[in-house]
Amino acid sequence: MTGLCANFLSSPNGYCLIETSSKVSTTTKNAPLIPVTKDFKLKNGLRVLLSEDHTVPVTAVVIVYDVGARNEEKGHSGFAHLFEHMMFEGSENVGKTEYFKHIESAGGSLNASTHPDFTNYYEKLPSNQIELALWLESDRMRSLKITEPNFQNQLETVKEEKRFRIDNQPYGPASIKLEELLFDNWTNSHPVIGSFADLEGSSIKDVRKFFNTYYAPNNAVMAIVGDFDANEMQKLVEKYFSNIPSAVAPNKPNVDEPKQTKEKYLKLSDQHAKAPAFWVAWKAPAKREPDYYALGVIEKLLSAGDSSRLYQRMIKGDKNALRVDAGYDERRGPSAFEIFAIVKPDSTPEKVRASLFSEIEKLKNEPVSEQELEKAKNQIFRDLFASGSYSSLQRSIGKAELLAEYALFFGNPYLLDKDVAAYMAVQPADIQRVARSIFTKEGSTILDVYPETK
Repeated sequence: MTGLCANFLSSPNGYCLIETSSKVSTTTKNAPLIPVTKDFKLKNGLRVLLSEDHTVPVTAVVIVYDVGARNEEKGHSGFAHLFEHMMFEGSENVGKTEYFKHIESAGGSLNASTHPDFTNYYEKLPSNQIELALWLESDRMRSLKITEPNFQNQLETVKEEKRFRIDNQPYGPASIKLEELLFDNWTNSHPVIGSFADLEGSSIKDVRKFFNTYYAPNNAVMAIVGDFDANEMQKLVEKYFSNIPSAVAPNKPNVDEPKQTKEKYLKLSDQHAKAPAFWVAWKAPAKREPDYYALGVIEKLLSAGDSSRLYQRMIKGDKNALRVDAGYDERRGPSAFEIFAIVKPDSTPEKVRASLFSEIEKLKNEPVSEQELEKAKNQIFRDLFASGSYSSLQRSIGKAELLAEYALFFGNPYLLDKDVAAYMAVQPADIQRVARSIFTKEGSTILDVYPETK
């Protein structure tokens, strides 16, 4: 690892910790993992975080809007994802698809993504071109072109995306059904992609209302990281964003989820599947809840790489699975911990699940070794520090996204340091306690998928 805190991990008291094989020692006081040079809010409510980093002549701009699938109303699912597409359809001074043309012609890159609880947009450019990104983002925040042709065009794009990424992929429709089965509150259970019926049944008036409600400066956080002067950057931000009007703050969604007291089970056929497969899932803690950190470590113990427990047991040992993955779907509200397995032709889902549940019981009853625990923690830190990781602190975009998300979700961009310390503090007893609490039979949801019989 290179860069800030290359061989260090922040401790709860803000000191830097040096990793030395199996022991950790405290050294001198260390700066935050992502230093914030300026943190200010415009009169219209837009919060802005600036972090100077003169390592390379590159700057990234990230805007995170506090809107995701959980903000949608019944009958209007898919709006958050639709607007990710609509935001590239042009604005008062920018033509359709010209966002890509402008950024790429200046040597940059851009993209966006929609999640259950937020939507983000980013641009990464040579630092002397970063004003272009501010102009583009401010123009569409202020004056997005919401027209019937643009709406219908992007509606067809979203429908085609759903067909390609979900409907016609093996186990794709079942993955959507799992979410609907696991969660009891529609706010949490409906998919980000939405439904064709809801989108086709919506009017241009509905679309404008959604934009005016959620795409306002007081419902967003912007983070800028890279090679710039913070004082000059603040002036540019004020120039482009200060005259955008704020909106009435939207209502917060109700994401309350009842505790599951009875095992759920569903069996589906899949016309694209070539082998039987299944999910086992449990409701899980939200981001930054006390058990969140231990469960993050458990995910690595079970499924990170060929040395993980599930790979060693089910693929290499019992040889009854073709693939097995564990994933923690982390949200600000009720979340999900899911395990997915594809069954070998000479085995059965029941045999594979027996191997899986055996490993779950080991987590509950046998303390993990210090060596294996350290390996799992190192895998978490690798995601944070390795240059190839999406959220790497060596990347300006990774740092900007983390700053914006922590500020939007929890009001504090420095919580990353506390989270790193919390992962370090996880002990074998925590692994056992959290495994016993979450991985219960009555709290489990099982979805079996079988190839469709011709």
